[in-house]
Amino acid sequence: MSELFTPLKINDVVFKNRIGMSPMCQYSSDDGVASNWHMVHLGSKAVGGVGFIMTECTAVSHTGRISQGCAGLWSQKQAEALKPIVAFQKSFDAVTGIQISHSGRKGSAATALEGGSHLDADDATAWQTVSPTNTAFDPDGTRLWRAPKALSAEDIKHIQAQFVQSAVLAKDVGYDLLEVHCAHGYLLHSFLTPLVNTRDDHYGGDLKGRARFLLETVSKVREVWPANRALSVRISVHDFVDGGLIVEDSVQVGLWLKELGVDFIDCSGGGAVPAARGAIGNRTAEQPDMAGEIRKSTGLAVMAVGGITDPHHAERLISTAKADIVLLGREMMRNPHWAFDAAKALGADTRPVLAEQYGFFVGAS
Repeated sequence: MSELFTPLKINDVVFKNRIGMSPMCQYSSDDGVASNWHMVHLGSKAVGGVGFIMTECTAVSHTGRISQGCAGLWSQKQAEALKPIVAFQKSFDAVTGIQISHSGRKGSAATALEGGSHLDADDATAWQTVSPTNTAFDPDGTRLWRAPKALSAEDIKHIQAQFVQSAVLAKDVGYDLLEVHCAHGYLLHSFLTPLVNTRDDHYGGDLKGRARFLLETVSKVREVWPANRALSVRISVHDFVDGGLIVEDSVQVGLWLKELGVDFIDCSGGGAVPAARGAIGNRTAEQPDMAGEIRKSTGLAVMAVGGITDPHHAERLISTAKADIVLLGREMMRNPHWAFDAAKALGADTRPVLAEQYGFFVGAS
């Protein structure tokens, strides 16, 4: 029997299988409002049979976006646009998740399709970015990266309130799982990593000080997020740069998060500084296995991500207890019916994977 196609229950949330789609920016929102693109993008994965779908990195405020095309959840208008998309996914028994985030010093940028560098200072649509310090993401690079504003303690409280507001809206939309984004060099990760956070106040210093922004934010979100649903935090488990976070640091952060009532650690990596930008989603030989180390050392359920494309690799990650859910990103974009193909490859029954009206059943073969 394929372990990849066994159910998983976290609180009252039941995943029909262990396959999930990783959050991926689509650059198709209008002032953060989801479009028909999102219905097709997210809906097609539900039709394709995955057990879990994570909506893309979704900003908690207008100035928390990465780019003008990025998704947001800070208004009722944005919430209303997401409701039919979530309802459609659930009609195919997919667990729905949303990742809420603040871009930090990597915001106010052109979309990746437009080069990804910061918008010109004289661009009326640009905004002031923020960070633990006023050091730009890549001050010596060929692309434009302007200096951010170093956040005050009062600024931090304001942004934490924005995370709470997004969590409340996500609850009302009907999401089954909420994820707080603390990876890839965005705001919460930039506070956690010593590669960026050189502050000398109580939001800097040792690991506990650097984790304070994250832990306070998660604690506040936990207060408003229903206990019977699932709560996740995405972290860069390794910075892949000397002097940065390593797995042992992430284990400790995971233990602190567990005390706060977090159910999942979503184990990504890299992105804090320019030298680690290419590590995001590409450390396929190491990153998925690191999820297993987090799982073993914290006792938390984990999601593994990073270049997973082969069904047999995904099966091994589940069957050897290195992951509870495997997340696919680019591969799922290429093949929305990956779950169906994986069932065939692993000899699992395809009947529960795709909707009956598609007539694709081949049984266990």
